[in-house]
Amino acid sequence: MKDSILKDKSYNFAIRIVKLSQYLRTEKREFVLSKQILRSGTSIGALIREAEFGQSRADFASKMSIALKEANETDYWISLLKDTGYIKPNESESMQNDCKELIAMLVSTVKKVKSYK
Repeated sequence: MKDSILKDKSYNFAIRIVKLSQYLRTEKREFVLSKQILRSGTSIGALIREAEFGQSRADFASKMSIALKEANETDYWISLLKDTGYIKPNESESMQNDCKELIAMLVSTVKKVKSYK
C-alpha cells in the first residue's frame, strides 16, 4: 500500500477538510460543526495509514471499516453544512464527490479483504 491511490486521495481530502474547518471558524464563526467535520474528515486518512501496519488481516479490515464509517459521517456533515447554508451547493459538490469516491474505494477494499477469509 506504499503508493496507494486510496492513501493519497484520503490525505488530499483531509487537507481540504482542514481548510474547510478553518473557513467555517474564521469566516462563518461556526465552531461545533467545524470540529465535527474536522474530526471525521481527517480520521479517514489516519485510519487508512494505521491499517497499513495492521497486526493481522482482521485488524486491517477493522481499521478500513472504521475509515468507511468516518467517510460516511463526513458525507453527512458536508450535506448538513450545505443544507444549512454554511457552504454553497457548488462549494460542497466537489467535496461530496471526493468523499463518495473514498467511500466507494473503501467499500471495495473492505469487501475484498473480507472475501479472503
